[in-house]
Amino acid sequence: MKLIASLVVVAAAIGVAAPAAAQTKLKWAHVYETSEPFHTQSVWAAEEIKKRTNGKFDITVYAASSLGKETDINQGLQLGTVDMIISGLSFAARSYPRIGVGYYPFTFRDGDHLVQGSKSDAFRELADGYKKKSGGVHITAMTYYGARHTTSNKPITDCASMKGLKIRVPDVPAYMAMPKACGANPTPIAFAEVYLALDNGTVDAQENPLPTIEAKKFFEVQKHIILTGHIVDAVATQVAPHVWNKLSDEEKKIFTEVTQEAADRGTAQVQKREAELVDEFKKRGLTVTEVDRSGFQKAVLERVPMESMGYEKKDWDAIQALK
Repeated sequence: MKLIASLVVVAAAIGVAAPAAAQTKLKWAHVYETSEPFHTQSVWAAEEIKKRTNGKFDITVYAASSLGKETDINQGLQLGTVDMIISGLSFAARSYPRIGVGYYPFTFRDGDHLVQGSKSDAFRELADGYKKKSGGVHITAMTYYGARHTTSNKPITDCASMKGLKIRVPDVPAYMAMPKACGANPTPIAFAEVYLALDNGTVDAQENPLPTIEAKKFFEVQKHIILTGHIVDAVATQVAPHVWNKLSDEEKKIFTEVTQEAADRGTAQVQKREAELVDEFKKRGLTVTEVDRSGFQKAVLERVPMESMGYEKKDWDAIQALK
């Protein structure tokens, strides 16, 4: 009887330990604030993946650069220090320039055009090319980030009025294209440090979508919002090769479906908030200026050709052809 009782105890212990041993803990990193949909929808997706895989994957989402700046978390996918990220494809373009074609100023007409492009065969071809070049990083979804506009402490009415302006941009050539074409001085500064740089006068201006300007409180240290809409931006949900390659086909389907659903939900939130913010910023006392974007576009096309950044005209044409 003692032997049977002992076996029952051991079996019970094994039964309790098995699920814990089978659980896989993953780190999902990004640089956005906890209030933004890129975080809230990632948290939802993490819980949903856990639910749909019967608890196998326990994913913790790390917000606001807590696991590193954007360059760091992109490198972390290859190094194995992070398992999933949300990040702009401008960083992916460092290893595979073609995938950054959407960052060429004025490529996308609006958010709907971008979403259409992200679900097209043309984009899947680019994502597959990046996967090969990056050693297996897999893109599961794209979330609309917003149309990037310029904020400044001086009035801007056209491309020429940006001459000499010291403007913060991400450390990526595509973001520098429009400021350079207009004679400004693009200054790369880490995302988490932008508010302080604007506040202490290290830079005079920056560019980001309206919801980001709100979330990061840039409106507190800038007087003018100029609706340049020069880049219609998105962020990609990416899974590291050391994770993706170990998933079963069913698990890959779950990760893809859930993150795409989260991306669609996040996109809808961003588009809704964009539509509300122009009036809200005006009520806060900021000057919101609409400009003729064609002058900015003409300067970019003439002074910063897309081929100079490693983009291919055929990819740009494929995006333009989407109706």
